[in-house]
Amino acid sequence: MADSGDRFHVATDVHDHVVVLRPVGEIDIATVTAFRAALWAAPVRPVLRVDLSGVRLLSAAGVRALVAAHLRVRARGGELVLVDPDPVVSRVLRVTGLHRVLPVRESTRPPELLACAA
Repeated sequence: MADSGDRFHVATDVHDHVVVLRPVGEIDIATVTAFRAALWAAPVRPVLRVDLSGVRLLSAAGVRALVAAHLRVRARGGELVLVDPDPVVSRVLRVTGLHRVLPVRESTRPPELLACAA
């Protein structure tokens, strides 16, 4: 079995008003701890943007991590935004109803402008 670090990583970009997390790989029980750690370690900004374009699988553990991060960010007065989910991940967001709780957007502009669009 491959180490979870071999199949999953998260890049972080910090801007004035938005932090962009770019997880790549599968978010499942083996990798959710690393994903959750990246969500919690993100610097405080008005918007936490999670670019899901590199995520091939989002398990129930990943959904729970996103919900917990949403509650944490909202408690600080911020917003968690999901961007560019893969079709499989998009289906998970719809089936779980998470798309009704968190904004899901397609990126067509730089992160700073995307954060301001509502």
